[in-house]
Amino acid sequence: MTRGERVQAGRHGSDWRNIFLDADGPIAVIVIDAPDKLNAMGRSFWREMREALAMLECDGRSRAVIITGAGERAFSAGGDIASFVDLDTTDAKREFQRDCMRTFAAVEECRLPVIAAVNGYAMGGGCELTLACDIVIAADTAVFGMPESAVGLVPGFGVLRAPSVIGRHWTKLMMFTGERVDADSALRIGLAQKVVPADQLMHAARVLAERIVAHAPLAIAAGKGLVNRGVDRGEFDHSTAALTALHGSHDAAEGISAFTEKRAPLFEGR
Repeated sequence: MTRGERVQAGRHGSDWRNIFLDADGPIAVIVIDAPDKLNAMGRSFWREMREALAMLECDGRSRAVIITGAGERAFSAGGDIASFVDLDTTDAKREFQRDCMRTFAAVEECRLPVIAAVNGYAMGGGCELTLACDIVIAADTAVFGMPESAVGLVPGFGVLRAPSVIGRHWTKLMMFTGERVDADSALRIGLAQKVVPADQLMHAARVLAERIVAHAPLAIAAGKGLVNRGVDRGEFDHSTAALTALHGSHDAAEGISAFTEKRAPLFEGR
């Protein structure tokens, strides 16, 4: 099915470029749609995801959401690093971080349960997105990672949420070294709740969603809200400030340049 055919199959925003939405029944599917870039999150991804979730919350029909990636190779390789060079002022860097945080918060705070169906690489922002979802079901080919330190950054949302999911030490290992976690390890450390064969992923995700929508939606929404009561939105401000400072550092500029030029970075600690 082509992208145009997929868009016609569901409701969609007129100017969406990074996702498409299939929402014909109680189970909605949001697909990150940039398979030629391993579903990297373009600059408008963050707004589009918020708009899609807001649409689903208000449509009176959707009862559960599945987020997955187009194609077989990736859930999402994370933020489109090449686009970071366009963040040429401190204000632009700060607003970008806030934009990302607003989207992760929208996933966490969505009244509908959100399932991440991880069909391949979930790196950087892709891994962080799974942390914002309520349940993670992974293909046996899935790989998780938070490699931002390789370009002079840290996963701003990941450093806030991963410790409560996988523990402080695993978070530090993944953040400090870029350690990649395969599906079985993700299941063992709590980064995923189910692992299934790759060709059964979406079927398994839908079965799980069907089990959820069979229960009382008000109870599900209330339960999600109560579980998430410990979330401190004030943390976002601290993370945004730290990431804004890092984005303005020499090392980040070097890391982004090295990434786009496909060479090893030379970090100087400034």
